[in-house]
Amino acid sequence: MKNALFTQLIQSFLIFIAAAFFFGSCIGDDIIEDTVEPEVRISNIIDSIGIGTVYQFEASYFNNIGRSENIEISWQSSSPEIISITNNGLASALTSGSSMITAEVAVSENNYSDSFILFVGEETSSATGGVRKGEIKTTSSYNLKGDFELAAISNSMLRLSIADNYTATRALPGLYIYLSNNPNSISEAFEIGRVEVFEGAHFYDIDGIGLNDFSHILYYCKPFNVKVGEGVIGD
Repeated sequence: MKNALFTQLIQSFLIFIAAAFFFGSCIGDDIIEDTVEPEVRISNIIDSIGIGTVYQFEASYFNNIGRSENIEISWQSSSPEIISITNNGLASALTSGSSMITAEVAVSENNYSDSFILFVGEETSSATGGVRKGEIKTTSSYNLKGDFELAAISNSMLRLSIADNYTATRALPGLYIYLSNNPNSISEAFEIGRVEVFEGAHFYDIDGIGLNDFSHILYYCKPFNVKVGEGVIGD
């Protein structure tokens, strides 16, 4: 009886040590704050708008934890005689030329905005390529690296393509990948799924989100809710 009890205690101790090892390894050296810089993001940027036509722009405001807030967004055109735009983002192409289109939000005496140059052409055309790129980097002591592309493959489907220079550790329990607007949290993130590939090129097809809806991809040790890698989704 005593030997069985002693064995059970030893097993419990070893399980505790193993959990502490994984937890400590996932955390690394830093305690990360969850707050981020608020931002405005225009979600449906185009290269050009056809002369004599209209186009409805959309934008979102993300607060200091990366959460989208329903808040009033104002729109401006730097050359309203070329492209006029209403307060709700409806642009009208009046004559040949170009204009800076800006979406802006005022929050607690601070202004946040997103802008781009829009050209008036013969027809309305989408932003060139429809692809955003970035690099996966480890944020822990574990191996995790590689390049990626996020691209629209249909009106409602994105593809996250991981390049052939990708490698990831197999040592972590429950490694998951997410899309997020806060590089320090997955509380408002979109879960893509469990990581099943640890080397080489592969992809994830993602339904129901837009190309500009998120700013980061995150790799998390899900059982301990700890980040182990990230990638900024660039233009």
